[in-house]
Amino acid sequence: MADEKNKKKEVWRAAKFVLFSMSAGLIEIGVFALLNELTGWSYWPSYLIALVCSVLWNFTLNRKFTFKSANNVPKAMLLVALFYCVFTPLSTILGNYLAEDLHWNEYLVTGINMALNLTTEYLYDTFVVFRGSIDTNDLAKKEKKKEAEAK
Repeated sequence: MADEKNKKKEVWRAAKFVLFSMSAGLIEIGVFALLNELTGWSYWPSYLIALVCSVLWNFTLNRKFTFKSANNVPKAMLLVALFYCVFTPLSTILGNYLAEDLHWNEYLVTGINMALNLTTEYLYDTFVVFRGSIDTNDLAKKEKKKEAEAK
């Protein structure tokens, strides 16, 4: 029974991550569209600025509500920054190549990058950034207290 409860909890955690990431995706595509359509810049600066806006939003929401982590914020942000030190150059170079050299649609390329980001960041956040601190913030403690009182 405990395994079933934990499984449901983790499925809900993944679902919340996807939902928050979708909101971050709306921010990313919105910022990207504004920059792409209004500035005349090439793909990479528009993508990079949009990605940074999206990451800040996503980190804030997922830390508090998805992973419910009370870990050190600067440490967690540094770990996320390290992820993006790898992801950003790879996705920017690949995206720029696909959009500028192969003439793929910029929005399709951005969507592909967003899907790769969603998957790899969820795994990285779960097993690296928030490992050992999941369900430790005040929100998680309140939920545990309510569960205990209900029993």
